Amino acid sequence: MAQPRTAINGPQAAGGLDPSRFAPANRRRLSAPGLRTFLAIADLWGLNEEQRRLILGYPSRSTYHSWCKHAREHGAFTLDVDVLTRISAVLGIHQALGVLFNDEHEGVAWLRQPHDAPAFGGHPPLDLVVSGTQDGLMVVRRFLDAARGGLYMPPGTTDVGFAPYEDGEIIFQ
Repeated sequence: MAQPRTAINGPQAAGGLDPSRFAPANRRRLSAPGLRTFLAIADLWGLNEEQRRLILGYPSRSTYHSWCKHAREHGAFTLDVDVLTRISAVLGIHQALGVLFNDEHEGVAWLRQPHDAPAFGGHPPLDLVVSGTQDGLMVVRRFLDAARGGLYMPPGTTDVGFAPYEDGEIIFQ
């Protein structure tokens, strides 16, 4: 007789998401610390209230302020999956900037300066982050994840004068 599919031998075992991660109890556990961390990053990035709300999916002002109040007071509240996904993307962007740049202010400057990569079309990456779409957040996050992996990043000041080695310069002993 076949065993019924469960989260253990179901989607999780097949490489899918564990549905329990979306359970209200897990979202409630993550909501306050996630929002507090988001607010600290938003402060570092110099985001205004409108930009913060756009990143979070544009909740009403009263809802946004209620979330902030509960988070500051370590109160209990539950954000929906979309908002938590957006917060996760911001945390990933912040982490990647910390890996790629020596100073957090250099990372913030990178977010705010126009960028030549095709994904940004000459605009600052922050424009995509505050576009109000989850896609905009994920484009920036994936770009930075690729840069962390060495796939692509425009040359920094250290790399500007770099020239690749020629075959004759490589000596085996």
